[in-house]
Amino acid sequence: MAEVKILTVGGGEDGARLDRWLKRRWPHLSQIQIHKLARSGQIRVDGGRVKADTRLAAGAQVRVPPLPDAPPKGEREGLSDRDITFARRLVLYEDEEVLALNKPAGLAVQGGTKTTKHIDRLLSAWGEGPDRPRLTHRLDRDTSGVLVLGKTPNAAARLAGAFARRRAEKTYWAIVAGNPKPADGIMELHLMKTGVGDREIVAPADPKDPRADPAETEFVTLSRAGPRAAWMALRPHTGRTHQLRAHMLAMGHPILGDPKYRTDASAELSGDLKLQLHARRLVIPHPSRGTLNLTAPISPELKAGFARFGFSEDEADEEPFGRKVRRQRS
Repeated sequence: MAEVKILTVGGGEDGARLDRWLKRRWPHLSQIQIHKLARSGQIRVDGGRVKADTRLAAGAQVRVPPLPDAPPKGEREGLSDRDITFARRLVLYEDEEVLALNKPAGLAVQGGTKTTKHIDRLLSAWGEGPDRPRLTHRLDRDTSGVLVLGKTPNAAARLAGAFARRRAEKTYWAIVAGNPKPADGIMELHLMKTGVGDREIVAPADPKDPRADPAETEFVTLSRAGPRAAWMALRPHTGRTHQLRAHMLAMGHPILGDPKYRTDASAELSGDLKLQLHARRLVIPHPSRGTLNLTAPISPELKAGFARFGFSEDEADEEPFGRKVRRQRS
């Protein structure tokens, strides 16, 4: 028979909202149910009435009344042993607060109407409820590389905050058509979303347009394959959708293998190559101590590009953005 539970808020959950804290433990609860339980006083914190959006403190005692059972899980909702093994093999780094994965190209970060295989689903390999890691940023489906998650609400909030305050240094590797001139600089170009659904892209926009967002990308040429292609290091100073892909196209040097942001010439040069964009390195403050310096081995897709144009990983400096660069405005 169901009974009242008294649960203690963990140290890693300090500051979490009550409704989100509950849903991590009982994902089947609706927001309406949680609000009703709080309004009626059935859910209490340290003996007192609370609202659904109350922030919890570490060590607080939460009274949870008997709750409705979760509906039976369908066969498709669970992870197979193969899924779990696959998810675990993606791990670049893990401690009690942080999980970093090397996301494969072609695997979406989150699901959608037509997307049933994605990173968010695979996180069940680490458990459900409070044990489930939380996304803190995104990568495009076809972009490979470093993806960092928080293993507690507090860690996830601190990591997400570092991205929001631009305290995360992201270095992407890309192979682009032609040779950018100058070889290094900062691209400043407002971007705006156009189209819908699968046809949505971002395009250059007038800074005065209220729908436009400022976007800034730092770039450095690492190596050249004659006049045909260049291997670039790219660092987004802002986090706009498809920012790197749109900026490189606007510069006249689209990223090879890109099905959306391309020219006829880049499509011909790409041949059968997949998107040549990889989130190589991420330097970000650890939620509770020091700094995380995460590097993802290059993907099979980028290896194919390196083989095609004769690039070698040992040509690149670990930190290629050390010198002053010119700004480009469009």
